[in-house]
Amino acid sequence: MLRKRQSGFTLIEMMIVIAVLTIMASIAIPNFMSLLPGMRLNGAARQVMGDLMAARMKAVKENNNYKVTFQDSTHYEIWDDDGSDGADHDSETTSDDIKNIQNEYDNVIFSSTGDPIFTPRGVIKSLSSTATITFQNTSGGCKKVKVSITGRVKIAECEDS
Repeated sequence: MLRKRQSGFTLIEMMIVIAVLTIMASIAIPNFMSLLPGMRLNGAARQVMGDLMAARMKAVKENNNYKVTFQDSTHYEIWDDDGSDGADHDSETTSDDIKNIQNEYDNVIFSSTGDPIFTPRGVIKSLSSTATITFQNTSGGCKKVKVSITGRVKIAECEDS
């Protein structure tokens, strides 16, 4: 008589695999959780950098000034300056114009040294409108987004002091 070979895993083998996976997960999850604050910090800096670059591109495309206003430690706004230095800003503002980094990146706050105004040439309107936005999180991490007079936007590490 021919015997048919059976293939598969026994219950004991399956329990051993589950036990090994559980041990590996208990080691990996705390390490992953410690990476989250840094990932949120990087994400917030990249979001603001992207919005600043988008404001610069809009200024060039629409041949108009675009201003980015940092209102408090979590909110900023991008708006068409219209060459009026903000005189009619309130009439054009909608709730969609105001961005809150806390929606996507909780425990991250920022401070700004200025409110950049991008001109139709893609540069900053004046030396006084260059900006450095410093991001911080609750675990002590820090990143900076710098806007130079040429309109270049870049992310930099914070200097230890």
